[in-house]
Amino acid sequence: MSPSTPFSHLDAQGNAKMVDVSDKAITRRVAAAACRVLLAPTTVARLHDMPKGDAVTVARLAGMQAAKRVDELIPLAHTLNLEHVDVVISPIAEGVEIEASVVVTARTGAELEAMMACSNAALALYDMVKAVEKGAVITDLRLLSKSGGRSGAYRRGEADAEPKPETAAQPETAAQPETAAQDA
Repeated sequence: MSPSTPFSHLDAQGNAKMVDVSDKAITRRVAAAACRVLLAPTTVARLHDMPKGDAVTVARLAGMQAAKRVDELIPLAHTLNLEHVDVVISPIAEGVEIEASVVVTARTGAELEAMMACSNAALALYDMVKAVEKGAVITDLRLLSKSGGRSGAYRRGEADAEPKPETAAQPETAAQPETAAQDA
């Protein structure tokens, strides 16, 4: 957004407002986000057998649930009828990586829903491991990619990080997640 472009969430007097998306096209929108939870290797090894139960399953479900409730927590977010949410938790050298993907056919994107899924999954994971590791750290919450809509596609790490306008002739490039949770 250039300095001459007005911020879409402010009215002429500078007051916060919800953006009117009624003139936007309804399109398929896909967003992916990720974060990390830094944990000791001994904690990672027993994530499925914590004092409170299976931390991975609880965290995945918490992430999916949170994605569906963004409009209740972010004041100017629109209500979205999500068609798919997936949360994958994978071990990494420093702990775990949490990745979330969201699909919706709507007038506005699902970036917040993907990021909320990651952040809430991370918080639920912390809740599940705090009895054995109070020093766990949640870090690096970030949007990985988005597609669909007027502003175009975005993929973190591409040389030109500016969104690229999409055209109707371009195929959808985001892969459908192949893991469970189809009915979340």
